[in-house]
Amino acid sequence: MTYFTYILLNNVVPLTIMIAIGVILYRAFKLDIRTLSKLNFYLFSPALVFKMLYESSLSLAVLGQTLLFFVLFFAAMFLLMEVVIRLRGYKGGMIPAMRNSVIFYNSANYAIPLNQLVFVGDAFTLSIQIIIMMMQSLLPNTYGIYAVNASKRNDMKQTLRTILTLPVIYIIPIAFLMKGLDIPIPGPVYAPINYVSDAFIATALLTLGVQLGSMKWTFNLTDVMLSNVLRLCVGPAVGFLIVMLMGIEGLMAQALVLSCAVPTSLSSVLIAVEYDNEPEFSSQAVFSSTIFSIFTVTLVIYLIKFIG
Repeated sequence: MTYFTYILLNNVVPLTIMIAIGVILYRAFKLDIRTLSKLNFYLFSPALVFKMLYESSLSLAVLGQTLLFFVLFFAAMFLLMEVVIRLRGYKGGMIPAMRNSVIFYNSANYAIPLNQLVFVGDAFTLSIQIIIMMMQSLLPNTYGIYAVNASKRNDMKQTLRTILTLPVIYIIPIAFLMKGLDIPIPGPVYAPINYVSDAFIATALLTLGVQLGSMKWTFNLTDVMLSNVLRLCVGPAVGFLIVMLMGIEGLMAQALVLSCAVPTSLSSVLIAVEYDNEPEFSSQAVFSSTIFSIFTVTLVIYLIKFIG
């Protein structure tokens, strides 16, 4: 009950309030969602990724094992989604939209505070989650955008040019390089980075609210619920199997399984809005998975206690 209450009060309720504010602002002022989307892609998200990587403490051993787990998990979920997509007969933009709603998950503003609650501020488990967050920041800005453009048969050179304009693919190596070489950042420069990174969560949630406020609420219940089940139930089950196969135990195993259990990432909505690819489905998948995660994440937290 403690975990349930914490997740409800500290994750779902604040997220829902911010989303509701976005809905209200759209209804009142008809905010331009594409401007909000570009702010997220080109300013707020890169600043958050840089700050978290620059300030983190990552060992090479933990980095290598976590990256191997992530690659195996991503490959397994990708193959599973290919089977689901073929069985459901999805066409066009719905293919990457459904895939993105399952393989991209909220590894930053949901998973990091959750990790620190469950493991009581443990620096080791936090470093694992930060590595997952790094990969979940990189993939939507590369593969996610590629898949959406490919589904629309857009010119691949133009698609690659679009990907190469995204700051986050440069921010990650720069952050690691500066951290590895112990390059200090002057206070007058670091202060704006802090301001901008702190604004990411609010802006991303407002963007989701604006999208929800502007769309027609015609729920495709079957597809949204299928996405939720695959993300919230199948995801952590696959993570558990991979941990078992890799022979990982203890806190690391628990942290990795928990990292797979969080709801759909806001990045799937930002991609959908930016490239006009099933934004209604993507918004509904994010919103509903966040609500249902109250129950599913609580169950996962209970079950990982039995991982040796």
